[in-house]
Amino acid sequence: MTSSISQSLCWSFPWCPTPPDWTLDWASLQAEFDWLQSLQDCPQDPRYHAEGDVLTHTRLVCEALIALPGWRELPSMERSLLFAAALLHDVAKPAATEIEADGRITSKGHVRQGAKMARQILWSLNVPFHQREAIVSLVQHGSLPLWFWDKSNPQRAVIKASQVIRCDLLALLAEADIRGRVCDDQLELLERVQFFREYCQENNCLIYPRPFPSDHSRFVYFQKDDRDPNYAAFDDTRFEVVLMSGLPGAGKDSWIQENLPDWTVISLDELRQAMNISPTDNQAAVAERARAIAKDYMRAEKSFVWNATNLSRQLRSSLINLFSAYHARIRIVYLEAAWEELLRRNRSRAAKVPETVMQRMRDRLEVPDITEAHQVDWV
Repeated sequence: MTSSISQSLCWSFPWCPTPPDWTLDWASLQAEFDWLQSLQDCPQDPRYHAEGDVLTHTRLVCEALIALPGWRELPSMERSLLFAAALLHDVAKPAATEIEADGRITSKGHVRQGAKMARQILWSLNVPFHQREAIVSLVQHGSLPLWFWDKSNPQRAVIKASQVIRCDLLALLAEADIRGRVCDDQLELLERVQFFREYCQENNCLIYPRPFPSDHSRFVYFQKDDRDPNYAAFDDTRFEVVLMSGLPGAGKDSWIQENLPDWTVISLDELRQAMNISPTDNQAAVAERARAIAKDYMRAEKSFVWNATNLSRQLRSSLINLFSAYHARIRIVYLEAAWEELLRRNRSRAAKVPETVMQRMRDRLEVPDITEAHQVDWV
């Protein structure tokens, strides 16, 4: 791990402008990335983006970002993270944009889908894991400074974001996004960003993740909507469940054998084989059987490993809700390997997963984060 960590610490985005001249080579960026060129034909609603198409907006956002003193004062890596996020922040708009019957142009869902597309693009560029996920989080939460006060619980929204990405970086990205557009409410939007900074400062989460009294207090806070972040929750956990997560071939079985050799394992792959159910068949019976076994263990307060891909937050959440109802302490272990290595391992498996299925699984992957469990390990 040492070499990968050292590489990660000195990573920079090759096209990010650098001192002393901070030159933006836009022509090279357009020539390098097909996905960037595809933004050119995507229109935007002129009431909010009178500057023109998405490519024009993206270029203006990048120009605005690199002109901000707050960005120039950052260390090299943080500058790279923000610059890459600015490039990618609207990458999903072409797929999400629709012209409504009344002529309005909308792009519903482009932020969530854009985060997934950003992960795919950055993965293909071999961006180190921690930097990749930071950029993905910037894309996913980049509009939060503009709309956090409209959330049902603004405090929870900013505290949750702070667990996965620095809120001061979100504010810089949002400021660049506003300065890179032509709209009537630009000054009002810039005031919102400043309010966001002040609100995060008040909630002790502008530069660092909001601290909690304990891991269990943090877990309970994100499990419930009405919790006080200062509340020190009584730890009533009685046993541990390790929830594995990762694409086929990521090394989940090997990790369990090396790290938890004496633990009981509920393996959905093994259940499928025992029940003679193909991975492409309906999995309801497999899931039901696995949950029944888990409930037996939990009633006996017995620790175990739940071994499956668990790629989406929604699926993990349903399992975590089940485990926590029995007072389990929950640890997620997410494993990842280079894409080509995953494909190579898959080809050598007895039960191969079709590569088209592997691709679809990667496309819907949501990497686990610390707001989901008591502990999250990225391997």
